Amino acid sequence: MEILYFDNLNSTHLFLVDAIKNSKVKAPIAVVANSQSGGVGSGKNSWISLDGNLFLSFGVKISDLSDDLPLNSASIYFAFILKEYLNELGSKVWIKWPNDFYISDKKVGGLITKFINDEVLICSIGLNIKSSPKEFAKLDIELDRDSLIDNYLSKLDKKISWKYIFSKFEIEFNRSKDYFYMDSKLKKRVSISGAILQEDGSIIVDNRKVYSLR
Repeated sequence: MEILYFDNLNSTHLFLVDAIKNSKVKAPIAVVANSQSGGVGSGKNSWISLDGNLFLSFGVKISDLSDDLPLNSASIYFAFILKEYLNELGSKVWIKWPNDFYISDKKVGGLITKFINDEVLICSIGLNIKSSPKEFAKLDIELDRDSLIDNYLSKLDKKISWKYIFSKFEIEFNRSKDYFYMDSKLKKRVSISGAILQEDGSIIVDNRKVYSLR
């Protein structure tokens, strides 16, 4: 996968969305920035992070993804592959449903996905690998950002099955039950404590099927 590096962008996510929509670049493609001033988070949230952390967006062809992947749960899929790699390096990072990276009880990063059309999916990751704002956490291991990116993107090339990812995530999901999520439809915080995880990565809450925070 080709990787484009920038010193600063408003948002790697918005940059790549625009570039693909306007045929300036084609998937598969990745964009990395040393810093960004207007990071995009889940829902209507922004992602505030400090220089030197991980700001990565990549676009992939949907046809290149694992055949059994429920596309509405792509955020879980991409997040968990990165989480597994970080665990291999010694980190205790875990995934709070559906797309937040946590160290203990503090958020260390997040991930969002966006469909450009029926052919391309964009994934964007923000991760505090060097420093963090006061209310957040920093990754608990030292690593080289560029090596992290190369190795992570290489793992995506292996087309790991959703069945494998879900079997691992299903065990970890219980940690999410201590938390809430902001329900965009109900416009309020909803507890995950009574949620039932489904095989496609969605959860059943109050007799509603929910896939994401967007």
